[in-house]
Parts: sequence; C-alpha cells; structure tokens
Amino acid sequence: MKNHLIQVVTVAPKLMVGNISYNTEQMISLIRELPEAGLIVFPELSVTGYTCADLFLSDLLLNEAERALLRMSRVTEGFGGTVVVGVPIRFENHLYNCGAVLSQGRIQALIPKSYLPNYSEFYECRWFASGKEFKGRSLFIGGAEVPFGTDLLAEDPATGAVLGVELCEDLWVPDKPSTHAALAGANIIANPSASDELIGKEEYRRNLVAQQSGACYCAYAYAAAGTCESSTDLVFSGHCLIAQNGSIFAEDIFPKETKAVKALIDLGCIMHDRRRQNTFENGQRSEYRRVIVNMQTIGANEASIEEMAEILREQEYPIARNPFVPHDDDARDARCRRILQIQANGLATRVRATGIRNLVIGISGGLDSTLALLVCAEAKKLVPEIRIIAYTMPNEGNTSKLTHDNADRLMELLADEAHEAPIKEGVELHLSQLRSMKGYQGEGDVTYENAQARMRTYLLMDAANMKNGLVVGTGDLSELALGWCTYNGDHMSMYAVNASVPKTLVKFICRVYADYCGNDELKRVLLSICDTPISPELTPSEDGKITQKTEEKIGKYDLNDFFLFYTLRYGFEPSRAAAYALRAYPELSGGEVREAARNFYRRFFTQQFKRSCLPDGPKVGSVTLSPRGDWRMPSDASVALWMEDLV
Repeated sequence: MKNHLIQVVTVAPKLMVGNISYNTEQMISLIRELPEAGLIVFPELSVTGYTCADLFLSDLLLNEAERALLRMSRVTEGFGGTVVVGVPIRFENHLYNCGAVLSQGRIQALIPKSYLPNYSEFYECRWFASGKEFKGRSLFIGGAEVPFGTDLLAEDPATGAVLGVELCEDLWVPDKPSTHAALAGANIIANPSASDELIGKEEYRRNLVAQQSGACYCAYAYAAAGTCESSTDLVFSGHCLIAQNGSIFAEDIFPKETKAVKALIDLGCIMHDRRRQNTFENGQRSEYRRVIVNMQTIGANEASIEEMAEILREQEYPIARNPFVPHDDDARDARCRRILQIQANGLATRVRATGIRNLVIGISGGLDSTLALLVCAEAKKLVPEIRIIAYTMPNEGNTSKLTHDNADRLMELLADEAHEAPIKEGVELHLSQLRSMKGYQGEGDVTYENAQARMRTYLLMDAANMKNGLVVGTGDLSELALGWCTYNGDHMSMYAVNASVPKTLVKFICRVYADYCGNDELKRVLLSICDTPISPELTPSEDGKITQKTEEKIGKYDLNDFFLFYTLRYGFEPSRAAAYALRAYPELSGGEVREAARNFYRRFFTQQFKRSCLPDGPKVGSVTLSPRGDWRMPSDASVALWMEDLV
C-alpha cells in the first residue's frame, strides 16, 4: 500500500536574542537529531530572535541572518525532509518577516508575513513591511535566485505533500493566507509564530489551530517563540501544536528543556476528506507557484500490512480500538447523551409530522430493542401525548429466561402498554405450509431462523394498524453493515431510530442511561441487558440459556466496527485498515486480522441490497449507511478488488 504517514515536528529551540551564530547552531543540531522528520518548523524570526526590536534596523544583524540561512540550507543536503525557519529578509528598500523553506541543500522559497500586528504589545510595523501583495517575485541570496512572495507552495511529488506557510498574525485575521493556500492544494500548513503568553490565550490559540486545520482539511504545524525571548515586557511560552482535520495531535507549552513536538500526519485521510467534501474547491491553484522539496514518509513509500503496522507501533501512533467510542469518560458520557437526544428528537419530529402518537415496538431483552425503547421514552418527554405500546414475542424453546424476564421488566418500567405475543404456533403453521418439517432442522436452517424475525415484524405491523401506531425499528448500524438482519424482518420498520448507531456504542448508551436515569430498578435491568451475550435467539436454547451467540458467527463487533469506521470515514483500502487494526489489536496476528477483514468486506459488499431499501432514521454521527444520505452503492458491486488488496 502507499505510505501516507509523514512525521511533522515543531520545536522552540533555545536561543539568545541577537546571537545568530548560537541560534543557528541550536537549530542545525536539532535538524541532525531528527533524520526521520518530513517537516520541521521553527518559530518566527528564530534565526535572530523575535524580540530584537530596533536591532532589526542593523545591517550587521541582517547580513549575518542571511549567511546563517544559507548555512542552515546546506545542512538539508541529503536530509529527506523540509525545514521552515523564521528570518528577516531585505527586499526593495523594505524589511520583511519571512518564513524560509529549506530543502535539498537550498533556500527553496521565502514567504513574507501578510498581516503585521501593530497594536497593544506589538510594534511590527516599526521594522517590517507587509508582503501581502508580493506575487511572482524573486530575490538573490548568496548568488542564487530564490522565489519570494505569498503565492508559493512547496511540493514533494513523491509523497503528495504540499506545504503552505503563514506567519503568526496571519492565523488570527479573518482572511487567512492558509485558507487560500489550502484551496490551491496545500495539505500541510506551517506557522512560524511568536505569540506571547497571556491568561486565556493558550486555549484561544489551540482552538484557532484546530479550527483552521478542520476548515482547510489539512495538517497544521504551529511553532511559537520560546521562553528564551526577551522578557522586558512579555513572556513567550514556546507553545507548539500539531493538528490534523480539526483535532490536536500533539502539543507542548512552557517546556523546561528544548522539546521536539512530533506527530504523524496521514495525508491519505486529508485527501480523502477533500475529495468527499466536494465544496472544497481548487479554484486558486493557478495563482500559486510551486517549488520542489523533499517531505519524506516514515519508512518506505510502499509498505505491506505488517510493515505499516510496525511503523505505527514504532512511532507510538495512537489508534483507538473502538473509534466510535471516546476514550475519555466525560466525553463518552456526553456523546452518549447527545446521540440519545438526537434519536429522540428525530422520533418526536416524525410523531408530530404524522400525527401518530402510538409507538409500537418489539422488546427482546437485547441491547438494540432496549435502546430503541429508551429513545421512545425520551421522545415522550418531548411529546407527552406519545403512548408506548411494547410487545415481547418469545418463541418457546429459543428465548432464554434471562432475556424474557428482562424484556418483561423493561416494558413494565417504560411502556404504557405491555403485551406478550408468542410466535411459536405462528411460525410452525407458516413453515408447515411451505415444508413438511415445522421445527428447527439444525445448523444452517436459515429458513427457520428468518421465519421468526419476519413473524415478529408481521405481528408488529399488524399491531400498528390495530393501534393506529408507528412501528419503531430496533436494528443498528453494525448489523446493517454486515447484513446481520432478516430482509423484510427486523430490517424493516416505520422509523429506524438506531440505524446509524454502531453496536459498540449501543451498549455504552444503555450504560450511561442506567447511570443517570435515577431509577434503581431500571438501572439494574439495563445493566443486566448490557452484560447479556449478544444473540438473536433464533435457535433452540439449552436449559433456558443462550446458545446462539452472534459474535461467534460474524466476528467480534468491535473489530467489525473498526473496519466499518475506517472504510467509510476515511476511505481506507482493506490493507490500510488491517494495518491500523494490527496496531490497535496487538494481541491478534496478521492472519487473524486479515481473516476478520475478509469477513467484513465480503459481508459488507454482498449485503448492500438490504441497505438500499432502509426505512427513514436519524443520522447521529459521521458514519451512516442511509441510501438517501451518506452511502450509495450498487447492490451487485464486486468485492474482488478489495479481497485482492488483503493478500
């Protein structure tokens, strides 16, 4: 597979204000200590120090800064990455605060700062001029012509990395240069900065970086001047941040020692999001010049599943085992509450629109129907006229005592009407009309299994007609992805409230509800359901205990949800998803992950026909399979190419 992982580094080095030789040595030493980096970003005016003030008017300082820049550029000869450093540059009788792009032993580009702060503690207009209008220009340093202007991007054709540069204040204005650079193709933005530290500024700065990386679908590397700057009136914190697509990947502030803040960015994820979000236009591409640089990947440009997994392990790249579920307890609880709120509001809106106040729902004592019932209960808080009419439909010999008892108690606690409609007689009559054998014929008797699911849906639809009600669906996103549902059985309803909630989240939502519902008995029942093995209970039980366990048939839901997330959210090919899975599940072998992936993609492709006729249901997250919304796929698409990728 193509390797899209690039190590980005931001660092605030030790420096002495005005001591260019010392500052240059510090940065050269850091470059040599980071041979795997694809991009290194140093702070604004780091060659001289940001706080030189009127020393910037000294030709002695400026001449030495240019010599230092040439020296640093030569260090990049043979280095596989690119360095961005801050430096003052003279051009046509003015001085410009620039970001210099160094690669392949040369100064490849000089990008001047567009917006100069000249308020409160900042006096940049005293020394510098804005370079905002400079396009298509160049200047000579050390006898070599160097492109100069705000219309420059640095590109590595081998990796697809395209770098844009803006400086400090450029990020804080409405018309950010990085926005235009991203629209022209930049997928990484470097910001050499000198933002001083004030109360509340850290959070604001962090939000700015995260939001700009999200708005521009890019990686954003921000390096602020460190504590060695002059403290005459200001204190600088060395706040370094690396973000990608709206999320902060790494940061540090007030480091006690010089610290290289590193993060792996995934250009594949960035470019997938840009292709998917087709409002992201490239209309400004022709206005920009491009210079060629090196921005190496970590490891070879092509990697096998095991090689990619090893890169991820060596770099300690964080990959969540359950990407749908936040790791932080507070964040997880907040997400679960919000999902339930979205589901309940979607159902309440459907009730108001149809005028149908009776909600008919089948309760099995399993997780999905439990969540759907909770959604009904929450919708009733929004529309008090709602009546919840619940049915449990056991099949004697198949339904376990545990799930039957939990279903009964759950209906007593949450439903306005609770009914039991046994299905054994109806299923046997139905089967006797089709075949001579009524009961379960052993492993592989899908007719018997599906007849039960369709019988339950048949009864619920009739009950809805009888009660002037609306059948609330219970199936979840993971079941739809895998086709683990009976066509025109549990796959069908009049409003599917769980259709975009993955199985790994269903359990957490029920647990969170148990914690804050304020009813001890309801909490007990919910926790019991959460601890019950996942099963459709469509085959005979043994001594009233569950024997049919879903995950023994289709694989662990957490791993299936993992493949689902990375396939739909980031467009990963199977080999990349498998490599990520090996990193997230170190206890599994490459063979086990490949087999799980094959099972997922095989089912995902062959079961599309069930998703093509889904009932309405609310979207709650970035991954959903509604044929009217996020996922359109031919039901007869071939899975062959995806299987070959896993070889």
